[in-house]
Amino acid sequence: FVDTVSDYQSDFILFPEFFNAPLMALGPQSSQTEAIRHLASYTDEILNAMSRMAVEYNANIITGSMPLHKDGHIYNAAYLCHRSGRVDEQLKIHITPHEKNDWVIRGGDKLDVFETDAGRVGILICYDVEFPELSRLMAEKGLQILFVPFWTDTKNSYLRVRHCAHARAIENECYVVIAGSVGNLPDVESLDVQYSQSAVLTPSDFSFPHDALLSEATPNTEMLMFSDLDMDKLRILHNEGSVRNLKDRRNDLYQVMLKK
Repeated sequence: FVDTVSDYQSDFILFPEFFNAPLMALGPQSSQTEAIRHLASYTDEILNAMSRMAVEYNANIITGSMPLHKDGHIYNAAYLCHRSGRVDEQLKIHITPHEKNDWVIRGGDKLDVFETDAGRVGILICYDVEFPELSRLMAEKGLQILFVPFWTDTKNSYLRVRHCAHARAIENECYVVIAGSVGNLPDVESLDVQYSQSAVLTPSDFSFPHDALLSEATPNTEMLMFSDLDMDKLRILHNEGSVRNLKDRRNDLYQVMLKK
């Protein structure tokens, strides 16, 4: 996948949440808790390989997400592997009931916007995009592209992620890129069925497509998708848009703040 996408001189490559889940079938399946910890044993190796590929193929790679064993706990971690060799980490903050109860995953407590050679970007893993406060805090730090790796099993859960992601693009005047896995994993409990349609979502104004959709994959079909994002359109929108969600906020009346 990286080799193919790099042929298009892509600045960013996004993988889905838990894209490496098939490896769970190679380990003990006596419980889901054991299985996710087995999957975490591959994270360092895969992250190192992704970082090397980012440099070799000259592309910033968002690794989707992988389980991370850290300080005696399991987290859901996404990484931004810069083509310079630097690696940034974003932990999933909001943990779903399934992750919490069956995998005993803990939520992170840091939220970052990362400076790259192709724009200021942020990462929200799946469920996190359903909480508008996070992307608003990112927007206040100059967010231009929000990457959302996700995993969903049904169309209604997918649409929940997609509709929220689209709202984040409009209200924060940024691009939002979502990517999920498709196919079946019959040997992996709780991940046996997957539903996805990856897409690139835009703000809704005159400079962008009329449906605020730059591109989308075929539903439930494994494929690569490419899009060109025009950062100049964001700058024009921020200052000359028909509505200006960022400029017109009533900071005298309400405020969103990060406590940590």
